[in-house]
Amino acid sequence: MAIPEFIRDLRTDIGTKLLWLPGVSAVVFDDAGRVLLGKRADTGGWSVIGGIPEPGEQPAETAVREVYEETAVHVVPEGVVLVETMPPTHYPNGDVCQFMDVTLRCRAVGGTARVNDDESLEVGWFPVDALPALDDYALSRIKKALEAGPTWFQGMAEAEAEPDTAG
Repeated sequence: MAIPEFIRDLRTDIGTKLLWLPGVSAVVFDDAGRVLLGKRADTGGWSVIGGIPEPGEQPAETAVREVYEETAVHVVPEGVVLVETMPPTHYPNGDVCQFMDVTLRCRAVGGTARVNDDESLEVGWFPVDALPALDDYALSRIKKALEAGPTWFQGMAEAEAEPDTAG
């Protein structure tokens, strides 16, 4: 993942300490129901497309920008799939970040999927019943994007299941 300049500037002041950051993930579907994935240059694994918003940038704008930058595919965000605080990530250089991820379901509206920057080794469309090996992060986002339910929030399903003891 390319490190935005504003984060490099912050690291000059705070060193490797925990940095709280927004993140946006895009689960992109085409008209055939296939999902767009990128094989990440940093991990070598397949995943949904995502990135860090620029200061002041809205999550939907980030999704549109990141998908195009990484895959040359134009998208329209259709809805919020989930909002989740991720566990802290420890990078090999000692930096620690914790992301608040907003995942958006997006529809492809143009472009041809190809590697469009140095963040991906490959990009491609995959039928949802024939996905490559994915980590839980990507799988859970794809699964939730396929559901017709409301936005998913970590911990809220458990809170709804608890009996009402007030009163």
